[in-house]
Amino acid sequence: MLRVEKRNGKIVDFEAEKIITAVKKAMNETEDGVDEALAKSIGEEAIEAFSGKDVVNIEEIQDYVELQLMKSRPEVARKYIVYRQERAILREQGWSMTDLQRDIYEKKYRYDAETFDEFLDRVAVENGPVKKAIKDKKFMPAGRILVGRGLDKLGRKITLSNCYVMPKVEDNIESIFDTAKYLARTYSYGGGVGLTLSNLRPKDAKVNNAANTTTGAVSFMDLYSLVTGLIGMRGRRGALMLNLDCDHPDIEEFINVKNIQDKVTFANISVNVTDEFLQAVREDRDFELYFKVESSGEEIRKVVRAKDLFNKLAHNNWNMAEPGILYKDRIDSWHLMSEDKSFEFAGVNPCAEETLPAFGSCNLSSINLSRFVKHPFTKYARFEFEKFGEMVRNGVIYLNEILDENMNLHPLEQQREMSRDLRQIGLGIMGLADMFIKMGVRYGSSESLSLIHQIGRIMINEALRQSALMAEADGPFPRFNKEAVLKSPFLQENADEDVLELIEEHGLRNSQLLTIPPTGSIATLVGCSNGVEPIFQVAYTRKSESLHHEDTYYKVFTPIVKEYMNANNLSYEDDLPDHIVTTSNLDYKERIEVQATWQQYIDASISSTVNVPNEFTVEQVEDLYLFAGERGLKGITIYRDGCARSGILITDHKKDKKNRIEELQEEINLLAGEQIKEDPDTCPMCGGKLNRSGGCSECQDCGYSPCSI
Repeated sequence: MLRVEKRNGKIVDFEAEKIITAVKKAMNETEDGVDEALAKSIGEEAIEAFSGKDVVNIEEIQDYVELQLMKSRPEVARKYIVYRQERAILREQGWSMTDLQRDIYEKKYRYDAETFDEFLDRVAVENGPVKKAIKDKKFMPAGRILVGRGLDKLGRKITLSNCYVMPKVEDNIESIFDTAKYLARTYSYGGGVGLTLSNLRPKDAKVNNAANTTTGAVSFMDLYSLVTGLIGMRGRRGALMLNLDCDHPDIEEFINVKNIQDKVTFANISVNVTDEFLQAVREDRDFELYFKVESSGEEIRKVVRAKDLFNKLAHNNWNMAEPGILYKDRIDSWHLMSEDKSFEFAGVNPCAEETLPAFGSCNLSSINLSRFVKHPFTKYARFEFEKFGEMVRNGVIYLNEILDENMNLHPLEQQREMSRDLRQIGLGIMGLADMFIKMGVRYGSSESLSLIHQIGRIMINEALRQSALMAEADGPFPRFNKEAVLKSPFLQENADEDVLELIEEHGLRNSQLLTIPPTGSIATLVGCSNGVEPIFQVAYTRKSESLHHEDTYYKVFTPIVKEYMNANNLSYEDDLPDHIVTTSNLDYKERIEVQATWQQYIDASISSTVNVPNEFTVEQVEDLYLFAGERGLKGITIYRDGCARSGILITDHKKDKKNRIEELQEEINLLAGEQIKEDPDTCPMCGGKLNRSGGCSECQDCGYSPCSI
C-alpha cells in the first residue's frame, strides 16, 4: 500500500480523498465552480502516478496536483498555489495576527524558534482533531499547557495545571508556615493558588506561648501575600486568592484589609457567604460570628447586624473592587461529588472558576463558541450543535491526556496524589459574546438564554458521555462512588437518560469536568471575547509614538465589531445595531442571568466580573449580590468604573514610618526590579490600560494579565 511522508517525518496511509477535497476547495473559489468528476480523477490518478514507490513525500503529491490542474483548469491551479503558499506561511508563522496577538504568541507561548506548526505539534502532540481545532481557532488550551507542554523533556520544571488549592490553614504555627512553603513551591512551577483562612483562630484568642493572645487570621494574610510577590517577580506575578467565611469573628477586619494601601498587595480576596447569612440580611436580623478553638475549647462569639456586615462587604467591593463574594452553599451542593460524604472543597483558585479540594488542581482548555456559527452576520446564521458536541468530546479526551502527562509534574506529592484520585479537568468556553453578535442575538435577551440552555445541555452531556466511555476503557477515577455520584442533584437534573445509564454501567473517568475561566490571553490570541463576558467596549483609543517621537492616537475596534462592520460595509460605530451591547450599556441583571444559565450546566464554577458605571450605588451592589445568590451563582465580583482603587498609587514609604512588614515588602519589590508603585488600572509592563473582565484584568495594548499564569 502506498504511504505518505508528512512534513514532520511521520508516515501515514495515502488518502486520495484528501486530494479530492483540496482540489474541490480550490475549484469552489472560481467562477466555473466544482467539477466533481475532474477532482475525483486527479485524486485517483495520483495513486497510479506514484504506484512505483512505497513512500511518497507530501510535497511531491502537491506538485503533481498543481501540474494536473495547470493542464485542465489553470484558474483552479492558481487558487491551489495560493492555498499552498498560505498553508506554508501558516505552518511557519501562524495566523494573520495583530501586533498584540503576535506579541502574546511570541513572548508568552512560542518556545525558542519553533515554527507555528511545531508549536501546534508540541501542544497537541499526536491528537490530530485537537491540532486542527487549534489551527481553526475553535479550541485553545490554557496558558500553562501552551507554555509548558513538552518542556519536561528538556529538564524544565513547569506544571501544566493553571491553578491549585491548598488545604485550609490549620490553627497551629506548623501549618501556617508549611502553607507558605507549599505556596512557594507551587509558584516556582508556574501554578496559582487559592487558600482559605477560616480555621485560624481570631484576633485576641488565647495561645499557649509567649504572646498570650493571637494576632488573628488576618495578620497572616501579609505572610502569604509576600511569598506570592517574592516568587512571582520580574514581570511574572504569582496568583493568590485568600478567602474567609462570613461567620468568622475577624470577618470585618478581613473585609477592610484592602483599604490599607500597603496591605496584602499580592492577593485577591473573597468572602464565603452562606444562605443563612443572606437570609438574615433579607430579614434584617442579627448574625452570630463564632469560632471555637479546638485545642483549648475557648469560644469566641460576636453578634452583628447582618445588614451592617453586608453593607460593609458591598461598600468595599464598590469602592475597592474587593472582596469578591462566594456563595458557599451553592458551591458545596452543585457538583458531581456533592453527595459523597468523604469529599470537601477547600477553596477556590485565584480567578474563582475552579472549586477544588485540598491539594486539588485544574488543567484547563476552552472552546471558542464563535467559530461554530455558520453563515455569520446574516439572517441564515446558525449554531453547529453537532460539530460543537464533537469538539466537547475531543476536548475531554485531550484534557485527560494532559492530566496523565502532568501527573508527575505537579510541584507537591500531595497534589500528584489528589490528581490521581480525583482526575479533575476543566473544559470551558470563550467567545460567547462574539457568537451572539454573529447570530444577531442580543446578549442577555430571552433568545440568548434559550441558546445557552441548548449549548449547555449538549456540553455537559457530551462531556459526561466521553468521561464514561473513557472509564469503560481505563476505569473510573479511583475515588468514584457510584451511589453518591448518581444521587448528585447536578447530575440528576442535567444528564440525559442514556448518559445516566453509561455512568451507572461504567462510572466516570473524571470527578470534575466543566468550568469557565477568564481566558484573557488565549481569547486575545485567537481574537474572541473572554469567557462568558459581554464585549468590554466597541472601540478604544490606542497611543503610539510616531517616527518623530510624538504621541499619536488612533481608534481600534474590538475584533468582532470590526468583523461585523466589514461584513455590513459600515464605517461608523453609530451605525451598529442594538443587539451589539457592551459592559457599559448592559443591565447587571441580564449579565447575571447569562451567568446563572451557564452555571446550571457547569459543575465547577465561572470566573466573573460585572463591570458597572461610576454612578452605580452601594445599594445597587447589595441588590446585585442578593439577586446573584437567588439565581444560583457560585461567585461574583464587581468593578466600578473610576472607583477609589483605580486612583491608588502606592509610593515609597518614609524611613521613619517603616515597620518590618513594610521593609519586607520593599525588599521583595526591589528584588523584582520595582519601587513599590502599583496602579491597578495601569499595565505594569507597558503602561497601557487594564480592562476588567472575567474575574481578572488584561492590558488592551500588550496583553499582560496578572492572572495569566
